[in-house]
Amino acid sequence: MEQGGFFFQALVYLAAAVVAVPIAKKLGLGSVLGYLLAGILIGPFLLGFIGEEGQDVMHFAEFGVVMMLFLVGLELQPSMIWKLRRSIFGLGGSQMGITAVIIMGIAVAMGFAWQTGLAIGLTFALSSTAIVLQSLNEKGLMKTEAGQNAFSVLLFQDIAVIPILAILPYLAIEGLVSESSSAAHHATTWVEGWAIWQKTILTIAVITTMVAAGKYLISPMFRLIARTDLRELFTAASLLLVISAAILMTMIGLSPALGTFIAGVVLAQSEFRHELETDIEPFKGLLLGLFFIAVGASIDFELIANQPTTIMGLVVILVIVKFIVLFIIGRIFKVGLDKNMVFSFSLAQGGEFAFVLLSFSTSNSILPTDVANPLVAVVAISMALTPLLMLFNEKLIQPRFGTKEIEKEGDEMQEDKNVIIAGFGRFGSTIGRFLQANGVQATYLDLDPDNVDLLRKLGLKVFYGDASRKDLLHAAGAAEAHLLIVAVDEPEKTKEIIETANKHFPNLEIMTRSQSFLDSYRYIDMGVDKLYLEFFDTSLRMGVDALCHLGHRRHESFRASRTFRKQVMKFMTELSEVHEDKSLLLSEAKKRMQFLEQSMLQEKEDFHKEKDHGWDASQQINEFGEEKLEV
Repeated sequence: MEQGGFFFQALVYLAAAVVAVPIAKKLGLGSVLGYLLAGILIGPFLLGFIGEEGQDVMHFAEFGVVMMLFLVGLELQPSMIWKLRRSIFGLGGSQMGITAVIIMGIAVAMGFAWQTGLAIGLTFALSSTAIVLQSLNEKGLMKTEAGQNAFSVLLFQDIAVIPILAILPYLAIEGLVSESSSAAHHATTWVEGWAIWQKTILTIAVITTMVAAGKYLISPMFRLIARTDLRELFTAASLLLVISAAILMTMIGLSPALGTFIAGVVLAQSEFRHELETDIEPFKGLLLGLFFIAVGASIDFELIANQPTTIMGLVVILVIVKFIVLFIIGRIFKVGLDKNMVFSFSLAQGGEFAFVLLSFSTSNSILPTDVANPLVAVVAISMALTPLLMLFNEKLIQPRFGTKEIEKEGDEMQEDKNVIIAGFGRFGSTIGRFLQANGVQATYLDLDPDNVDLLRKLGLKVFYGDASRKDLLHAAGAAEAHLLIVAVDEPEKTKEIIETANKHFPNLEIMTRSQSFLDSYRYIDMGVDKLYLEFFDTSLRMGVDALCHLGHRRHESFRASRTFRKQVMKFMTELSEVHEDKSLLLSEAKKRMQFLEQSMLQEKEDFHKEKDHGWDASQQINEFGEEKLEV
């Protein structure tokens, strides 16, 4: 196998990731740093498995960042933005603006043009979404005030990448154009030679078209594809959507990330949002991992060795400036001291989008290569220091100046957000409507695209997807939810959902629909004790009405139905222990039915002996709340 060949390169990248990432996570460094370390290990400055071709891989892997922006757009629910509006636009906007201005001032003071300084300031104002969120989750800090504030700032930064990418081409420096034009690989666009006002009109027209297409074309298209029941076709359509949006924006001279972000926002309210998220997530994760490996391999350690004072000095300046800005803003917004320390230390680094912006700035004649290369090293080193900074705060700062963060009761998910209903057909829709009528807003998952479309038109938030998939359940909030109601039609699918929930989400209490006694026995074996036999209660209701029609008193019939139900559920649990042996099951079931008939006849006889005749002329209330007068 040729060392420079595709398969050899694939082998090197995958092997490095598989070895380095688990080790990094075991050491508490996180997967992103694992990928970076893997890239450093296989890069030209250590093992040398990757040479100049690493730059080509990075350009390909940058599409993982584009996919990340699509998923960020999908997550932008208006209700979430409104809830966190103060911290998103207050903390996030202040942090981005002040940090960018300060770093721009430092760059200009060092002799750079203001365009270059602004590009560096905007780039360094970003923090690492992947590292920060992972670190906060690992330490159980996401639900704290500090965690929520950090998330809000990161969300604002992720959104801010879009206008930054749109602004950067206008910061090009004339003196650098000839230097980089021969090396840059600019794609031919539709707007070459157009005036700015013409480009603006075209951009607005394209974005408007995308919004309209998302509402009137894309959702019906996915609905049609979903009817084929071919998951791979749905995945292909998801990738087609992302790639099409990216290419469309590229052709009008804008960042592909802008196109995918807009596509994600447009589909944020779609019933296919969770399915799109789970289909794109593996590709995004793999490409991002590849991107970070390429970044690690591209770090110029010879440059660091030649300029150690300069690069480490810039790292220190970056961390200190960002920490001070974050801490002051936190105090202005009245964040407590201990929470503010966690908030400030967690975000005092460069971010993964900085690699994209630095590369973009170089290709657009904003930064010369000899300036961008040291800045790449500064960002990578600052990201690598993040776990150490948070550990420093936890072990040395917090014990002296504050208390450790604890989860706040008010930050926990509201009670009416803690229910997931899998299956929204005749059975599940009744449950859902009843819960909604009582003020409980659940998350609904269903595999019938036509049913999903109809129910969403009725105002219910139903999402298309297979609830037996771990990633879809996770996207629906299963990690935080309290209750999973399984109401699907197919017993095998019910079994798969229960297995997935039991394995990956032990926090969930499971209530399940059962279509037969044999199905119930299997579910009991799987640990489900809240079973609801299909049509069982309806059949009992009809039986009660039949007895009343034949002359039995309603209260007596109702009492008999309760006894029958109680005994049948008891026998079902007992028979589950022998259901694998069919002959023994039939024998035991027959014995219990005979016992049930005898016990009910005996109860009826005892009831008549002790009967209170005062019941005869009173109003009776049946089990469904219907008030009836005995005649």
